[in-house]
Amino acid sequence: MELTYPPEAETFRVEIRAWLEANLPAGWFEPGFRLEGDDRKRFNEQWPAKLYEGGWICASWPVEYGGKGLSIMQNVVLAEEFARAKAPLRADFFGDTLVGPTILQWGTEEQKKTFLPEILKGRTRWCQGFSEPNSGSDLASLKTTAVLDGDEWVINGQKVWTTQAQFADYVFLLARTDPDAPKHKGISYLLVPMRQPGVEVRPITQPDGTAEFNEVFFDNARCPKDNVVGGLNNGWVVANTTLAHERGMSATTSYRRFEEELRLMTEAARANGRIADPLVRQGLMRFHTKVQILRINGLRNLSTTLLKRKDPSMAALGASNKMFWSEMHRDAMELAVDIHGSDVLLVTAGPGSWPGVTRQKGREGYPVSPMISAFFFSRSETIWGGAAEIQRNIVGERILGLPKEPSAPGA
Repeated sequence: MELTYPPEAETFRVEIRAWLEANLPAGWFEPGFRLEGDDRKRFNEQWPAKLYEGGWICASWPVEYGGKGLSIMQNVVLAEEFARAKAPLRADFFGDTLVGPTILQWGTEEQKKTFLPEILKGRTRWCQGFSEPNSGSDLASLKTTAVLDGDEWVINGQKVWTTQAQFADYVFLLARTDPDAPKHKGISYLLVPMRQPGVEVRPITQPDGTAEFNEVFFDNARCPKDNVVGGLNNGWVVANTTLAHERGMSATTSYRRFEEELRLMTEAARANGRIADPLVRQGLMRFHTKVQILRINGLRNLSTTLLKRKDPSMAALGASNKMFWSEMHRDAMELAVDIHGSDVLLVTAGPGSWPGVTRQKGREGYPVSPMISAFFFSRSETIWGGAAEIQRNIVGERILGLPKEPSAPGA
């Protein structure tokens, strides 16, 4: 299944390729090219500014808010060409992809003028303050509170699994602003400065020694009264918009990461002779088949959007697609470990880089290979963004019309 792109989209593709070739480091497109040490650090520091100068950060946003006003097809082609070049397309994932589009849809003009330019320029870093210790999948049961004190909200509570909180300037936060309302009501979506008294970030060290996730404690932290996005007590609706951006992006590019992993795994199996094992061959073929299903579903999603057709089967894609690829990837990384056998215990296991692994620090005295770092991360993918069990409930209840899952006694 292929999609025929209109001529103007292909013309735009040529423009993007030319820009990438002119702006990426020399040798980027040569086989085996890697940036190391200071060169990698320099690239990471300079690339957001180049993206901004090229107008590629949030290029689908309206021109009046700093974007290029790209059409759907132009935005697809942009994502495809950056993916083909393996070049970063975002300055800050949480700003560019989650809170930025949410502010664009729900924010006041003042909020758009204040926050969007800083996101576009890559000068403000964001984190997401949704999950709490006892409110993950059941997010609406959150306990963090925000109480109005004059012209400021006073925030108290705890968030957990907050990615990149230690580097963030702001958090887009869900807090209960009406304790007497039903649990899905009375929640507001706040934009809260992280660098202030009353905000404490505690890293959560993972098995590979990295600490990407954090606990965040709010003790009388504050934010301006006007930093509510989408209206007071409307946070649940606004948050679902944010999650839709997270789950619905990159329809025709997400499969490429897994396609590259399949190539690396097949090469390793051929090199060490495991390709002769029928179970390994079957596992590789199963992974290939699922990658193609992911690719075809992306094209279906795109074509349905372009044609403005209502396809009942596509309504379940948000939940079922996330469930599908996350479980597919978990199984694939288990296969990668099987292919390498006991060698996975070595820091040299697998190639020197792995798709989706952007840095490799590891615990002092206990470094791990990029492949094993990806293996660890794959264990979390069935949980974050909505656990697989919750996705099954969504598909069963909203699409198949099955009875709602019974609540636990006393819930």
